[in-house]
Amino acid sequence: MNGAIPFNSINELIVRKSPMRGTLKAIVSQVLKQEKFALVRIWLIDKGDICETCVMRAECPNQESCLHLTASEGKDLSGEKVWAEIEGKFKRFPIGVRKIGVVGESGKSVYLDNLQTTKDAWIVREDWIKSEKIEGFAAHPLKFQDDILGVIAVFSRQNISTESFEWLRVFADQASIAIANARAFEEIEKLRQKLEEENDYLKEEIKETAPHKFLIGKSPVWTKILQQIELVASSEATVLLTGESGTGKEMVARAVHEAGSRKNAPLVKVNCAAISNELFESEFFGHIKGAFTGAFKDRIGRFQLADSGTIFLDEVGELPLQMQGKLLRILQEKQFERVGEDRTRTVDVRVIAATNRDLWAEVEKGNFRQDLFYRLSVFPIHLPPLRERLEDIEPLTQHFLKQFAEKMRCEVFKLTADDIKTLQNYSYPGNVRELQNIVERAIILAQCNRLNFTMPQVLNRMIVTGNEDIPTKKSILTYTELKDLERENIIQALKKSGYKIYGKEGAAEILDSKPTTLISRIKALQIPMRP
Repeated sequence: MNGAIPFNSINELIVRKSPMRGTLKAIVSQVLKQEKFALVRIWLIDKGDICETCVMRAECPNQESCLHLTASEGKDLSGEKVWAEIEGKFKRFPIGVRKIGVVGESGKSVYLDNLQTTKDAWIVREDWIKSEKIEGFAAHPLKFQDDILGVIAVFSRQNISTESFEWLRVFADQASIAIANARAFEEIEKLRQKLEEENDYLKEEIKETAPHKFLIGKSPVWTKILQQIELVASSEATVLLTGESGTGKEMVARAVHEAGSRKNAPLVKVNCAAISNELFESEFFGHIKGAFTGAFKDRIGRFQLADSGTIFLDEVGELPLQMQGKLLRILQEKQFERVGEDRTRTVDVRVIAATNRDLWAEVEKGNFRQDLFYRLSVFPIHLPPLRERLEDIEPLTQHFLKQFAEKMRCEVFKLTADDIKTLQNYSYPGNVRELQNIVERAIILAQCNRLNFTMPQVLNRMIVTGNEDIPTKKSILTYTELKDLERENIIQALKKSGYKIYGKEGAAEILDSKPTTLISRIKALQIPMRP
């Protein structure tokens, strides 16, 4: 044998936390240090991913897995052309097919010699063998414990001696350990990244959902909602939550998730109204590095993040038509591809969707796919507005009082009968979320003293007119008057912000509202977004 294979270097790979690509490149580079070797290649066993276009599909027994060319290094006779490409005719070998496939299936080595003068049925490119003066070929399985990971093969410009063949086998055994370790390190890193992403996401969710921890209410209509939640939670059915903004759709989605078998897996929220059309696919399914400008690294999508858990599609009525088809596919087949990747992935996700739109009306207008509507609305739950369950105002207010009193380090405020009557005489276009804001504002103004609930219609009229001395003539407004008042109030806020919604001094900040909620109200009230 011409020189010893550097086992010290391969041992370093075994103990180092090297990435798979670097490990494979180091392995073939070390073998190629033997001057007589012209080409070294590694194929690893993996799931089939190009079965539709693979040139060896006819020879493949099952189209389930094959040997993927993952590393290649060599030079032609002139020393100018480098064979580092892992694409081409031999980038895939079906298990059990041709000499590489046979080694991968049987776990037995293959050894050929005198190829310049002897024809062999296993040699496909005789012209290349002749032109590059290849004399010997050897292939060893890459085995770790009882598993065959792949095959390492060398093409030599000299006959491969028995000693060299044996050294290659020992080297292949050592390389297998390095590859198995690299795979394990990569898997650990992926799990670590996923845990970090889930942790960051759940931290955001805790901030948003902690104030709404419980579903509170005692009215007959709310009791029926709780019964529906209990009924559907134990199933895997897709749930569609409908109702006005602020009625608690997200809290109900969380309750369905936590009462079901997936409660220990993540509940991932996607606000469809807050994602631009260009980023929908990346947000839902993820992307690979370089898929588009700004894609500096691989990123998993929300569906993959929710694997084994639940995904909550808030404002699903905002989905553009082109994305509705992709969503329908993942609901039906549980499969998707990341942006820029041709690998099909599978997920196991329960879907809960929510909307404040009349989705069937959107179907009739051609804005929403009928097949997607039926797929989402397997078990619909309609959340009534707060004005239709006035009995729940008292327990909700008591909950918010206790919550904000603890936050401000005050004693729990006493809620009087007059307070309850005042609160029940308002129609709450913003529903439970608006009641929460009213209670918080009252506590801030009270400064741990007597509560005084100033209802929004007074505040809204002051904003619209700019005159704090104008009293409200009517204590109760009609729904039409409230709607007109809300519309005018939003228009004034838009004008004041220069029709800017997000950020500091935007209309959402002026109105003390979430930007996504404000956008929904603008659409619902058909307010133009320019002067």
